[in-house]
Amino acid sequence: MAKTLIFVYIVVAAVLLLFLSHSPKKFSGHRHRRLKLRSNFTLAPSRHHAVAFDPLVAELERHREDKEWEKQVIHQKHPELETDPDPDPAPAHESQPEWEDFMDAEDYLNDEDKFNVTNRLILLFPKIDVDPADWFVTEHELTQWNLHQAQREVLHRTQREMELHDKNHDGFVSFSEYDPPSWAQNADNESFGYDIGWWKEEHFNASDADGDGVLNLTEFNDFLHPADSKNPKLHQWLCKEEVRERDTDRDGKVNFKEFFHGLFDLVRNYDDESHNYSNHSDNSMDAPARVLFGQLDKDGDGYLSDAELLSIIEKLHPSEHYYAKQQADYIISQADEDKDGRLTLTEMIENPYVFYSAIFNDDEDDDGDYHDEFR
Repeated sequence: MAKTLIFVYIVVAAVLLLFLSHSPKKFSGHRHRRLKLRSNFTLAPSRHHAVAFDPLVAELERHREDKEWEKQVIHQKHPELETDPDPDPAPAHESQPEWEDFMDAEDYLNDEDKFNVTNRLILLFPKIDVDPADWFVTEHELTQWNLHQAQREVLHRTQREMELHDKNHDGFVSFSEYDPPSWAQNADNESFGYDIGWWKEEHFNASDADGDGVLNLTEFNDFLHPADSKNPKLHQWLCKEEVRERDTDRDGKVNFKEFFHGLFDLVRNYDDESHNYSNHSDNSMDAPARVLFGQLDKDGDGYLSDAELLSIIEKLHPSEHYYAKQQADYIISQADEDKDGRLTLTEMIENPYVFYSAIFNDDEDDDGDYHDEFR
């Protein structure tokens, strides 16, 4: 059945390509828009990493990012190895470039013989259209596709970090092995009135789901990405962190003023598309903020505890699913020509740069036709 379906996809795609090649709507008119890889590499904490739609592009980005990561790690751990290059090195001492260094990734992506976006979309369509396989890509299917790409990206970064921190190479990371990142090491001794080492250990212990004192790959992934964890202890830890961060008067709870100037903004931004809060002033937001505060304040004492924040923690710390759905909604809004809420293969092929152009980056080249790889 699966082989038959794939064969049908290929036949229909071939007919569609033949149709498009003779269609007055020339796909090649988009060729002036140049694709470019973007690196998400950073040693500092980040709320969210952008992920490429196409797994092949994502693989190119990961390879480039890994090289940058290796350079940064060497620089941090062995600064003595960083020396000024010889201005006139002898040929015998010149480093030999790897084969990847001969291939400019942007030229590869913009060479239609090597990376044809139409062919890529034809190949990817049946991999996205799976629930059910009905010749339409729905918002749910596209969200799941984006989420899968994001999870692969996150796990890749986690494996890279685990290799760095697992000093004895036993497949686990203990708290003594874990080195706080440079941004934490260089911070003040206290953060929001609490010792950094103390809450970092609490974070580590909350990530240790089986309580054996060390983190396996899954637990370490949760440690680095608590918003996507299914571990309830980590969700509780996130709530405690929110109280610590917002509790400006250090009474261990969040009053309405502390809630309104910080937490409510996050909830408002999360719900922005459905509630259209963005153009409202603080004065007009006071009433809905008080309504939400009252709903969260279960014991009616006029304060929010960490337990009372648990019901909105996913809005304070959006998961990868939230961003995957956001990306899917954008794609469908741009490529869904008949406005039926789903995408056909034709719609995807006729709107390729919705998938392969940046939507959250305004950088352009001199003629205004330059766009980064889709995020």
